[in-house]
Amino acid sequence: MICLIFSVLFLSLSLSFLSLSIYFLVFNLVYILEFFLLVLNSNNLMFVVLLDWMSLMFMSFVLFISSMVIYYSEEYMGTDLFKDRFILLVVMFVFSMMMLIISPNLISILLGWDGLGLVSYCLVIYYQNIKSFNAGMLTALSNRVGDVALLMAIAWMMNFGSWNFIFYLDIMKEDFIMQLISYLVVLAAMTKSAQIPFSSWLPAAMAAPTPVSSLVHSSTLVTAGVYLLIRFNFSFSNTLMFVLVFISSMTMFMSGLGANFEFDLKKIIALSTLSQLGLMLSILALGEYQLAFFHLLIHALFKALLFMCAGNIIHSLNNCQDIRYMGGLITQLPLTCTYLNICNLSLCGIPFMSGFYSKDLIVEVLSMNYLNIYIYVIFFVSIGLTVSYSFRLSYYSLTGDFNYISLNLISESSFIMLKGMSGLILFVVFSGSMFSWLMFSTPYFICLSFIMKVMTLFMIMSGLWLGYELSKFKLNYSSFSLNNLTMIMFFSMMWNMPVLSTLGINYYPIMIGNLYMKVFDQGWFEYYGGLNLGKSLKKITLIQILSLNHLKIYFLLLIFWLLFLLLNF
Repeated sequence: MICLIFSVLFLSLSLSFLSLSIYFLVFNLVYILEFFLLVLNSNNLMFVVLLDWMSLMFMSFVLFISSMVIYYSEEYMGTDLFKDRFILLVVMFVFSMMMLIISPNLISILLGWDGLGLVSYCLVIYYQNIKSFNAGMLTALSNRVGDVALLMAIAWMMNFGSWNFIFYLDIMKEDFIMQLISYLVVLAAMTKSAQIPFSSWLPAAMAAPTPVSSLVHSSTLVTAGVYLLIRFNFSFSNTLMFVLVFISSMTMFMSGLGANFEFDLKKIIALSTLSQLGLMLSILALGEYQLAFFHLLIHALFKALLFMCAGNIIHSLNNCQDIRYMGGLITQLPLTCTYLNICNLSLCGIPFMSGFYSKDLIVEVLSMNYLNIYIYVIFFVSIGLTVSYSFRLSYYSLTGDFNYISLNLISESSFIMLKGMSGLILFVVFSGSMFSWLMFSTPYFICLSFIMKVMTLFMIMSGLWLGYELSKFKLNYSSFSLNNLTMIMFFSMMWNMPVLSTLGINYYPIMIGNLYMKVFDQGWFEYYGGLNLGKSLKKITLIQILSLNHLKIYFLLLIFWLLFLLLNF
């Protein structure tokens, strides 16, 4: 019942915000509401709400996806004893995201930012086991780095006398001292959006229930960093943009490569999210913040549905996530597999799906710019890799023979989950063209040579071929992965990042702590420290003898005292 209430509430709010957003966009309106809280040493502490077309549209998308995900959870979490608690955690998560979206003020952004971090920890450790606890701790601690950066930015902004960053963006760009704030904000966004070197928490967060993954990886947690940078993008210096474009393009390439060697269904989709985040941040760093926002919205829709399809497959296969056990699912789950394929095609940028409108525009705008060969190569190769892992996923799971170990009776019986998924499918197909006309009132005119124009399609086709080659099975099949195990392990382990960010950071402090305890604390310090010193002092001091409370010592002291009295007289 609670699922239905929140689902209907969020859906109605989403529609109202979307209509408001279109109104604000048409009339070019921006409303800033300030709620005065207190004055602290001439610093005004205010709760500020920024309402413009961008914040309203993003809120509309978040609420729409949340309403579908909560409705979907009715059945997915149906056997869970604490389903209501789970739904309330998801609602808190969405509320934290709302706080972040409408805030042009760093103090109120921190409320939403930390809310996302805390609730995400509770949701990642929802299935109480060791793997979930480790993943939750990695997620929370990685995000704390960004939280600290945001706190430092808040402290540094006291120089302005207010925390409303929206008024100071131009000053931040010009003043060298104030550029520190934009550097700190970029660091915070990199941790939240899991860019290199903070990437390892994003696949680890797959330990959460699938509806949470659907919400986290489409429109909430990981997109918070991108949204913050879209708001701050006017304050970035050229050096900062150069660093950001390098890091985000490397993340895009690394995650695309890793997804081609992954066998966990949810982790493949998580790495695909990471690849798309890299795409958004790199086009943002090249100065096209509106394109980044456009791709953010379109990506949110098809990625949410992709996770919901994956959840339905996992649910039907008795909680099996390994794609090698799947196969021939198109006969068992026709509607789910149709939705999955549509989302995959949209993710690849196949012409006239919604993802094509944002992705193709990004690549063509990039091709018009005067950039070095590294950016071109890494962008086009990453597009090819996206198609490659998407096709590999479809090839493994949807076609071929039924590979699942036990012969389960699998059928499309989950009507509530299918209804939740069906709510998104029309948007996945049509939203690209609809929002491209809505958001860009003046259409982009892109004049490119024929080769540059068809380059995107060429990379899509070559990626398709690569994905097919990677996933071919034959009877005389010699596994490429087993023959080149070291290289494959390096690629599939995200360039050893999970090892570096867990053991790499923990191992030496723990080892030094153990050494300190054995050698010093319970070793030489024990001998030369308090214990041995106490023993030695017992032997040599007169006071120790006096404190033994013997009656004869008491009488001796009494005699001495009387002698002193007599001598004084």
